Amino acid sequence: MSNSGKVWDIREAYKQIRKNAWSRGDIGIGSIENGGIVNKVQISTTGNATAFGNLTVSDNSKGAAAGGSATRLLYSGGNQPTTSNVICFKEFSSDGNFADFGDLSVDRQMHTGASNSLRTVFAGGRQNPGSSYTTSNRMDVSTFASLGNAVDFGDLTVARIGSSAMQSPTRAVFGGGGNPSNVIDFVTWSSLGNAADFGDIGTSTTYNYFGGSSSETRGVFGGGGDPSNTSIINFVTMASTGNSQDFGDLTQNRITMSAASNSNRVCFFAGQQNDASGSATNVIDFVTIATTGDATDFGDMTTDGGFKTGGHSNGHGGLALGDIQRPSVTYMPGSGRVFFTGGSPDVNTIDTVNVNVLGNSSDFGDLSVGRRGAAGYSSLTRGMSGGGFDPSASNVIDSFEMASRGNAADFGDLTVARLSSGASNQTRGLHMGGGTPTRGNVIDYVTIASTGNATDFGDTTINISQGGAAASPTRAVRGGGTSPSTTNVIDYVTIGSTGNATDFGDLTVARNEVAAIASDVRGVWGGGEVSPGESNVMDYITIASTGNATDFGDLTQARSSTARGSCNTNIRGLFASGYANPADVKTIDYITIASTGNAIDFGDTATAGSAQFAQGDSHGGLQSS
Repeated sequence: MSNSGKVWDIREAYKQIRKNAWSRGDIGIGSIENGGIVNKVQISTTGNATAFGNLTVSDNSKGAAAGGSATRLLYSGGNQPTTSNVICFKEFSSDGNFADFGDLSVDRQMHTGASNSLRTVFAGGRQNPGSSYTTSNRMDVSTFASLGNAVDFGDLTVARIGSSAMQSPTRAVFGGGGNPSNVIDFVTWSSLGNAADFGDIGTSTTYNYFGGSSSETRGVFGGGGDPSNTSIINFVTMASTGNSQDFGDLTQNRITMSAASNSNRVCFFAGQQNDASGSATNVIDFVTIATTGDATDFGDMTTDGGFKTGGHSNGHGGLALGDIQRPSVTYMPGSGRVFFTGGSPDVNTIDTVNVNVLGNSSDFGDLSVGRRGAAGYSSLTRGMSGGGFDPSASNVIDSFEMASRGNAADFGDLTVARLSSGASNQTRGLHMGGGTPTRGNVIDYVTIASTGNATDFGDTTINISQGGAAASPTRAVRGGGTSPSTTNVIDYVTIGSTGNATDFGDLTVARNEVAAIASDVRGVWGGGEVSPGESNVMDYITIASTGNATDFGDLTQARSSTARGSCNTNIRGLFASGYANPADVKTIDYITIASTGNAIDFGDTATAGSAQFAQGDSHGGLQSS
């Protein structure tokens, strides 16, 4: 499963995710001074490192620098015993030895590397043109996707060795180093050129031979020495400029360590406890980037570390979840984006969140017509909404493309104007039952990839409105609603064919205005209206079978009219907004679909609302499509 650059075939990426073979930016790499040995850890866990492979030159990890994309790792330079210009590489996807990539513009050691998704900059270091060493301000750049020699990027503001490097999607930041220096520089990825002043290391008098890494928002660096070793950890905010601030302390004073990060943690690997002639350590520490505080023990390297070894990861600086493959700069189908559309009192807003990241929703665009109680469903790339009230029964179907923010466009019309329940797979969207305003049993379908009016599919088992529907790749399952009294009935259809629905079983509690989500295995219903109030009950079924629902757990608050539609990935589901007597609410809850238990707070929708409808790019197992 090798890949030479950032871009992955989307189907291959999905397969890897489902097999848990894709690290999601969680592989951290650190090397050991002697023998060219490279170790790896899974940053999100704790435990000892394991062997990853060997560099092409057995000793060039002494003073080597590393850089990495989401898929490929580079090492450059080092000492063997004289300084080297060798660049070698391997893929993160498997263990094994490195291969030749090209050469630096000059031999050097004790330099550092920073990367975005496309390129690595190797900065500073010590050159060995003869019997003496020369400290360098040179920056070289290598592009991950193509083998070959590095080219000149520009110059640091100060020549130095043993500095640390951090990176965001827009900039590389280089901190400290020896002569010694407390200078922090930065460059912008989008253009070649000399570094500019960022600020100074503000909380320590020891500035060289230390390790650093970053999330997309914060850079963290720690340890180092000159004149004596330190345990101090500093941080900077990547998007701004200014002096570093105190973060906490490592578990021990040490120099010459390496560091690697995912979007949440930085790991500090090995190093030396005393000075350049002192004892090596195999300790791995970690910190949580978004907080401050002292480091915690992570585990051990396979052997003791040593002299300023290189470290990197496939998830630094914002390369984590969203960097598998993207058809555009901002979006990857199946990434977990969810949309909340419409709602009471007949609003036209479209808001969005990412299921994988806790937080509040943000504005995406507008529907063609403000309405409440419509059906929501989607493919990997297109969100759909149809029917509802505006304020009378509507037959309008809207669609919008998930790749970029913007307004919905007219798609076509339903066969009957009504409020209905929506479900879909990658190809087809269904409108199941609904009120006209009287309750009906009509099922319509559309082909999501095209535009046009809906076509008759068949009938539900009863006249029904305001239930919740969910789907796997093969089945659409609708449950609850009113007929005319509140019901617990569940029925289902096979999406790929046409025909009438079949009885599936019953919910644990009869309720109206209930929401549903689904993985490719399980459907979950949450909340709803019961007599005399609202419910916090969640039920689940196994979609491929038939039978009555089973208790899943409880929402954080009892409510009805939560966003109905595909609010989930194959792993996590959302229940958003709704009516909690006596008022509409903004609450978003989440669950892990494969387990059972009570919902957890996720964040808030932009405005309090009920009778919203929802769409997402990852429901019902669409990641595997």
